[in-house]
Amino acid sequence: MTTIPTPGELFGEFDGLLARGHQLANLDTGRPLRDVRDKVLSANAYLGAAPVVEALQKGAQVVITGRVTDTGLTLGPLMHTFGWSPEDWDKIAAGTVAGHIIECGAQCSGGNCLNDWKRVPDLARVGYPIVEARADGTFDLIKHPNTGGRIDVPGVTEQLVYEMGDPHTYITPDGVADFTTIRLKQAGKDRVQVSGVRGKPATDKLKVSIAYFYGYKAIGTLVYAWPDALAKAQAADRILRQRLQDLKLEFDAIHTEFVGANATHGPLAMKGLDADALPEVQLRVGVRSPDEARVDRFTREIAPLILNGPPSVTGFAGGRPKPEEIVAYWPALIDKTLVKPIVEIMDV
Repeated sequence: MTTIPTPGELFGEFDGLLARGHQLANLDTGRPLRDVRDKVLSANAYLGAAPVVEALQKGAQVVITGRVTDTGLTLGPLMHTFGWSPEDWDKIAAGTVAGHIIECGAQCSGGNCLNDWKRVPDLARVGYPIVEARADGTFDLIKHPNTGGRIDVPGVTEQLVYEMGDPHTYITPDGVADFTTIRLKQAGKDRVQVSGVRGKPATDKLKVSIAYFYGYKAIGTLVYAWPDALAKAQAADRILRQRLQDLKLEFDAIHTEFVGANATHGPLAMKGLDADALPEVQLRVGVRSPDEARVDRFTREIAPLILNGPPSVTGFAGGRPKPEEIVAYWPALIDKTLVKPIVEIMDV
């Protein structure tokens, strides 16, 4: 038996929503959606746990959803199993926190863990986390025996602050969790107990994820070898930019990274850097423009640098880069009353 809730797909409803005064303004910039309406490619409301709970209550063995929040995928089964009320905000918050902790694969069981990372055992056979939940909202995090990885308080803490935002107000469609109330305890080897989670009432909005066409981009790379690897890469960047200027090619953005020197930490990395010690540096230059022809012309300026620029260059493989379409993200809010998830049961 399979259940398919509608995915909160709103693309076909835009014109009606805009006509009724719903701006769907960009959460970051405040711009109304009308500014990019003709470029919109897709739009989906983030649904919460409610349709998952409904599906399970109707006997679903497998639930296939559209854009349900990562946390809702864990909270839904907990609400169904324990009969939690959708307005028991502390338990809703606890289930949300459980979902947040395990939403990223092995990231709370040793993967991508900075704390004592060299001692994380056997990541090649890492064990994925399991929530061992109780009706009172407390739960333990465990993994299967004889698997790699590690579940401990520092590792779980790292996952908790991942994509957290305001620790007092972690907003989901189901409720608002206060991460400052979370209590973690090492309850045994590869077992962390989570308790104390407090929640607040849900908002009256759903988040909408809108994708729209934003132009074209291209990225070119070359690798320069020691000696003077960074100086060579910087010189090549200056030559390339001068060429683009002489060709009167203007872009919405042009961005350069020197991988091996500053790609991670930007200008901060250049302070105190021993440039002479760098064995190699990758020049990585990207441009963005609504004009595909300009981006394509930029790509034709990369290969000539191999023979017309600084020496000791390598790393040019696969031919020149090609322009690619940019699909940009437009976050917005919509009243919950305007989105009606539908759960369908299918016998298979």
